Amino acid sequence: MITGSIVAMVTPMRSDTLEVDWQALAELVDWHVEQGSAAIVAVGTTGESATLTVAEHARVIGEVVKQAAGRIPVIAGTGANATAEAIELTEAAAAAGADAALLVTPYYNKPTQAGLIAHYTAIARAVALPQILYNVPGRTACDMLPETVVELSAVENIVGVKEATGDLQRAAQLISACPADFAIYSGDDATARELMLAGGHGDISVTANVAPALMAAMCTAALAGDHERALQLDQQLAPLHRDLFLEANPIPVKWAVARLGRCQPALRLPMTPLSTQFHADVERAMRAAGITLR
Repeated sequence: MITGSIVAMVTPMRSDTLEVDWQALAELVDWHVEQGSAAIVAVGTTGESATLTVAEHARVIGEVVKQAAGRIPVIAGTGANATAEAIELTEAAAAAGADAALLVTPYYNKPTQAGLIAHYTAIARAVALPQILYNVPGRTACDMLPETVVELSAVENIVGVKEATGDLQRAAQLISACPADFAIYSGDDATARELMLAGGHGDISVTANVAPALMAAMCTAALAGDHERALQLDQQLAPLHRDLFLEANPIPVKWAVARLGRCQPALRLPMTPLSTQFHADVERAMRAAGITLR
């Protein structure tokens, strides 16, 4: 089981062409390994999966796997709102050597709970790669209910869930009802500490893009049951948890990573650069976490 701070990594792009910046991508992977991240999610929401072509999507996964070189696991974002496309992306992730796949609930078409069970079961049967469910109804307009997760946890290669509602009562229900070897990950940085202290297994984190070492230390403390240390570190991170969502993810975090000098602030339309009015807020949050800006 992968545990700890799992960075939902940005996909760097060149400002002049909006092509993926492959050199910056490789350097980001090295940095996250050095900073102590437990694993990398490649091409999730934060990695702008929605605006990459299928070919780019597969190549980013492959390049991240290649650069990680077995030093830390790579989880590939392979969700889609068409089951056939999700299978195609998951097959590409398996072929690239990813350690697991993260599959967001189908967005826009709003399947029923029975539809979700059929969707995820079909992918699990089609591709022999460990698969993590991903529930983020605020973005997908589709809520995967706890009882659905529990049913899917019995499928052999469905190994965990990223629960991004921030609902700690729901998280506690999942921790209690799912098998002990089924990973419960937070997908909400602001409540991740509490989820881990309650028995969760880690945080698939936006904040870790900007403060990876501090997030790794906080997750380590929380997983060890060190309430005091985890709270101390999380309080330092709290302004980032808040201000990296002043506009839709990944707008603020891409700008923040650029302020670190680790990528250019480019995003593909329809995402646009962080509004000027929020620059000072994000900079203050970064300084509160002890980050030196370039």
